[in-house]
Amino acid sequence: MTAHNNILRVSALLVPAVLVLAGCGRAQPSAGAPPAPEVAVITLVPRTVSITDELPGRTTAYRVAEVRPQVSGIVQKRLFSEGGEVKAGEQLLQIDPATYRAALSSAQAALKRAEARLVSAKLLEERYAPLIEANAVSKQDYDDAVAARAQAEADVAAARAQVEAAEINLAYTKVLSPISGRIGRALVTEGALVTKEQTQPLALIQQLDPIYVDITQSSTEMLRLQRQLADGVLQRDAANQAEVSLTLEDGTVYPEKGKLQFSEVSVDPSTGAVVLRAIFPNPRRELLPGMFVRAQLTQGVRHDALLVPQRGVTRNQKGEATVMVVGDDNKVVERVVRADRVIGGDWLITEGLAPQERVVVDGLQKIRPGVEVRAVAAVEKGASPGSERSPAGTDARPAQASDAQPKSAPAQVTGASGTSSSSAKGAEAPGGAQRDALASEVARR
Repeated sequence: MTAHNNILRVSALLVPAVLVLAGCGRAQPSAGAPPAPEVAVITLVPRTVSITDELPGRTTAYRVAEVRPQVSGIVQKRLFSEGGEVKAGEQLLQIDPATYRAALSSAQAALKRAEARLVSAKLLEERYAPLIEANAVSKQDYDDAVAARAQAEADVAAARAQVEAAEINLAYTKVLSPISGRIGRALVTEGALVTKEQTQPLALIQQLDPIYVDITQSSTEMLRLQRQLADGVLQRDAANQAEVSLTLEDGTVYPEKGKLQFSEVSVDPSTGAVVLRAIFPNPRRELLPGMFVRAQLTQGVRHDALLVPQRGVTRNQKGEATVMVVGDDNKVVERVVRADRVIGGDWLITEGLAPQERVVVDGLQKIRPGVEVRAVAAVEKGASPGSERSPAGTDARPAQASDAQPKSAPAQVTGASGTSSSSAKGAEAPGGAQRDALASEVARR
């Protein structure tokens, strides 16, 4: 009985020990440090870029003519098609010419009457000329004859002027186009009474080829560019300075290039802007007066420009532009920079960075300042995997996608003796050798 009780007590003590040893046999994950995150970087290299401003503008017709009547009368005919092209000198409207034709006839009759009086005055003077030498007529009679001839000549000239005026008024009954261009809708109809020098036009004609584009630029930006040119930060681009490109309201690029003609000599006090005028060819009449466009003007050239892709520039809580820079020790440093303007898909950085520095452009969500990273060369968007944007170092290789996570090594487990086991799965079961040893000890006792 005593031996049996001893066996039970030994078994009660050994069962917890077996369970503890079995638990010790389970695999425990390694507490080693995770690998450094991988980020894509570019190495800053100074470039020569053209500084181009995109400014708002409105199209304006090259020539505008408001057609108004120069004589009064009833409109008899409309001879143009609304919205069509007209040529200079083409007849647009016909005003009733009856009264002006009659006025011309009256003026012509007055001219003939004046010419007849002139003939009589000439003959009288010629008749008195030899008589005055013989004192057959008085000096006063001869002087009256000379004056009558001169007055008759003046009457003829006045009558001729009246005839010319009547002819002009008769011609004005045919309303002609003063310029070539596209005519709008008719503002009067047949049967309407029009008067000389009325304020309402009969129609509007606009010449659309070429066409003006009035561009507005703030006086502040103009002064800043002038200072940069004076300080040598920018150099004038003599080849492209006068060339202007257009982007239409729907985002399409206008195929024709324009030339900058002049800049206003004063600033609009209500807007603080200066108007620049450019001229564009418009052979297809694609541009119409009053359209909103965006014009691209080349202001100068910068030879030491540092460009950073837009995806690599973020904003802090103060609204300042920041970038992540990888130092020589492969640790990340946050840098506040000045992002001056967008050129293509890049920011032009004017302060805060230096050439040959490495800037993170992909993988920003995986890092924070002070973290050690593994830098690889950034791949240009849309490029093949083997093409790199810029070198990131001698050991750089093409970067993976920005959301790729580094693969972790297989988990190692440590047994009771401190040695590594083969895998976590194989170490989950209790050790068989320990159980057999305990069972033999119980049986022996």
